[in-house]
Amino acid sequence: MTQTKLFTPIRLRELSARNRIMLSPMCQYQAVDGFVTDWHHVHYGRFATGGIGTALLESTAVVPEGRITHGCTGIWSDGQVDGLARIAERYRQNGVLSGLQLAHAGRRGSCRRPWDGAQPLTAGDDEQPYDLVAPSEVAEEAGSPCPRALTLAEIDDLVDAYRTATQRSLAAGFDFVEVHGGHGYLLHQFLSGTANRRSDIYGGSLENRMRLPLRVSKAVREMWPQDKPVFFRMSATDYVEGSFGIDDAVMLAAKLKKLGIDVIDCSTGGMTGPSSTMRVWPGHQVEYAARIRAETGSPTVAVGALIEPEHAEQILQSGAADIIALGRQLLAEPHWGYRAALALGHSDPSSVLPEYYGFYMRRRENALRPRPENEPALTDGTHELRWIRRA
Repeated sequence: MTQTKLFTPIRLRELSARNRIMLSPMCQYQAVDGFVTDWHHVHYGRFATGGIGTALLESTAVVPEGRITHGCTGIWSDGQVDGLARIAERYRQNGVLSGLQLAHAGRRGSCRRPWDGAQPLTAGDDEQPYDLVAPSEVAEEAGSPCPRALTLAEIDDLVDAYRTATQRSLAAGFDFVEVHGGHGYLLHQFLSGTANRRSDIYGGSLENRMRLPLRVSKAVREMWPQDKPVFFRMSATDYVEGSFGIDDAVMLAAKLKKLGIDVIDCSTGGMTGPSSTMRVWPGHQVEYAARIRAETGSPTVAVGALIEPEHAEQILQSGAADIIALGRQLLAEPHWGYRAALALGHSDPSSVLPEYYGFYMRRRENALRPRPENEPALTDGTHELRWIRRA
């Protein structure tokens, strides 16, 4: 077997992921009152059998007003645990570590779903708008609703909400959690020098702007078992002058490491609209993961239009990142892990699949061979038909 990094296990505290392929979180906007639905069970079940090592579920709000849309999943209620637990158990049964991304949308909440235009909800919509909060009374863009600035007491309550959400994530059986600090959502808004205009301990200097993301991360780490990892997703740059850039990201990552955050999930963008609408190329964010990894020593996740197995392997072999996250590529190709094993010369590609899939794929691998030159051909007058006989 060719020695590949992609299919080398990775140790995450006391847990071990069987390979370096991770499902990236992708909002489905199919929840009802924050509860997962049958859609989620079918959606996440597709990836459980596809050969990945870790799966990170979509952005999940820690309070109702922290949702992007009414269709976002939530974990502010004990009743929401059971549905999430079914998904975590499905992954466990298939040897995949699962995690939940904890989030608050801030001023980017109370919107229509993306395919309905993603515009702010109004009183005339079927789904009613809800309270928008942010570091400061600064709208995301001209014409957007102006959020209300969080009070100090509300910030304390928010930290408690993350703490309680972490407890519920553990009750649901997840192996890790991720604090969402990027893509223009609330914690990123606090980090941003343009969105955060506060004059108290949470605003002004970068040190102050980092205070809430660090405080939330500390609370999550303290509530999460010490033998299980905590990830942090950041926008390593948001492409806005004076907001938050790679130098700031390196400083934040170093502080997160001191708090016991295990992995930095390196994305970009979000302050100029949804990061998912940016024009990109394969691997456009890898350099940020590489720099953070090199300067802090923290393991990183590379994400962003990573399509081909050979490219993923090259990223890992170069030391730019430790985990490869795939989102829309897995939507298009849930069994990408199997294709990667074939492409990278795995001695038993079907072994990355569940046994009951692997059995049939191994049988096919053993049966396929080039067509013999002397094999007779049939024709129907339009298409040439060829028999393939086993030796």
